Amino acid sequence: MPLFVAGVHDAWRRYFRGVAVSILVALAAAFLSEHYDAPAMLLAILIGLALHFLSDDPRTTAGLDFASRNLLRAGVALLGLRISAALIGDLGFGLILLVIAAVAATVAFGLLSSRLFGQDARFGTLTGGAVAICGASAAMAIAAVLGRSRSEEAEREMAFVVIGVTMLSTIAMILYPILADLLGLSDLATGIFLGATIHDVAQVAGAGFSVSPAAGETAVFVKLIRVSMLAPVVLLTALAFSGSRATGPSPVLFPGFLAVFIVLAGINSLIGFPPVVGQLAGVFSQWLLLTAIAAVGVKTSLASIFRVGRRAIGLLVAETLFLAGLALSALMLLHSSGS
Repeated sequence: MPLFVAGVHDAWRRYFRGVAVSILVALAAAFLSEHYDAPAMLLAILIGLALHFLSDDPRTTAGLDFASRNLLRAGVALLGLRISAALIGDLGFGLILLVIAAVAATVAFGLLSSRLFGQDARFGTLTGGAVAICGASAAMAIAAVLGRSRSEEAEREMAFVVIGVTMLSTIAMILYPILADLLGLSDLATGIFLGATIHDVAQVAGAGFSVSPAAGETAVFVKLIRVSMLAPVVLLTALAFSGSRATGPSPVLFPGFLAVFIVLAGINSLIGFPPVVGQLAGVFSQWLLLTAIAAVGVKTSLASIFRVGRRAIGLLVAETLFLAGLALSALMLLHSSGS
């Protein structure tokens, strides 16, 4: 028992300040959202960006990392209580195949177009995988199996991709819901578009729930289809670049939060939870996601994006636009065939 108490006390001292900052930003965003009718997720990340200097404080670093990763995963996992086989049926097996095909096409686009932007195949695979799957998490997992003889360059490239996809994902979180509204997309179609195109899970949730709860839940579900592609993409990357694989810890091929999400969704589909459970899970999940997106905002530096090469930025932007165009084309095709 003393060891347990000491462990709790140590974790409290390590994480409290950073998590407290994230919670305060989330509360401020929720207050402003309620009084000024603006998306809480967007306000949280904008307030967080203004407080980026706190990410350099060693007293808050660990807590911000914990909030942006662990609370995010917990919030997404809880959404499994609001997902059922009925929602999957609404999406359709054909749409799921299209999402998987879009992931494969984006990775291939990054690989094939990398030389046009003065980059090598490894960098194209790294950026293509990050854009296609789940942003920073995919970048780190793919980088772990790519292997490099020049480790400093590899670390710099990975850092750039993490920063780049986070920035592009933040911009997409703001612009894509506006684009969907201009195109007259329904909440279901908007959720599909956001989930199929935005890089990071937090920004997908932020964009989706800024439109409506239905759009948010659909967006997260579609996004998790992309996240589930992390394992096969990492495995194929490891095989393709096995000749120069770096030593080190193996990446996590199947995220634990995804497993929890699938289990909860499966139970909800087979047995069904009382509606109040789903409602409470939805509220708690949205607060966890709001706190996580606040931490992401605090950790994101606007200035750092200007310190990387223009061609590398161009490749990331091209891959992002390719994925968005592909998703919109597929949605329009499905709409025209269904009408």
